[in-house]
Amino acid sequence: MRNYRLTLSYDGTNFKGWQFQPGKRTVQEELENGIATITKSRVLCNSSGRTDAGVHALAQVVNFYCNSRMDGLAMMRALNTLLPQDIRIIDAIITHQAFDASKDALRKRYRYVICDGAVLSPFMRNYVTQVKFPLDVSKMNQAANLLLGRHDFHSFESDWPNRMSSIRSIYYIHVNRVHEYLWLEVEANGFLYNMVRAIAGTLINIGRGYWPPTKMKEILQAEDRTRAGPTAPPQGLYLVHVTYSNADNDPERFFALSKL
Repeated sequence: MRNYRLTLSYDGTNFKGWQFQPGKRTVQEELENGIATITKSRVLCNSSGRTDAGVHALAQVVNFYCNSRMDGLAMMRALNTLLPQDIRIIDAIITHQAFDASKDALRKRYRYVICDGAVLSPFMRNYVTQVKFPLDVSKMNQAANLLLGRHDFHSFESDWPNRMSSIRSIYYIHVNRVHEYLWLEVEANGFLYNMVRAIAGTLINIGRGYWPPTKMKEILQAEDRTRAGPTAPPQGLYLVHVTYSNADNDPERFFALSKL
């Protein structure tokens, strides 16, 4: 039994999210169907995290166990001939048996993209959130810096699904601008349900001048979702990167396995 590790990109526009849902189109179902066609067996794909409906991924990480004799490159090529065009496998290796794409993830990085220009290109409508107010990036970064470190992020967590703890550590957070496009980049050891989108909605309120930057500290300490900004729309959100240990990130360690 081999443990395949895939890295995939997908356009979340026409998906109801990552996780399988009866009667709805999901990334997990499309991927598992493709693998079943190739291997003639059903597998369960385990992802680094469950993206919601409309959310995109640049580098989602998935693992699954299978008896196939194909190496990683052959599996990637075969899947890319079968999968719909809004999903692409960008890397595939055979990894060690204990690797778990979800449990072994050390950090995840998300990006939230905003346009505060007067007109949003119709070609960007599924990939950017438009805000009809000019946003002050300096004030947004002042507020964002208050989220660095280990905190209880309950104020930025939707009620479902509840977790045992809402304490997380944010290692990096910054808002960047190029012309009318802004993007929030945030990296943490884990994220609560809708956490990034709630942070984005709060920073948008601060950027438009609705709240001062110092409001972020008050919201964080309140541990009350009603005190933070709205949950920003899903189409601006991207899963950018998942960090694992050096051993798990080194395909060469498992090169020999892929040739067995």
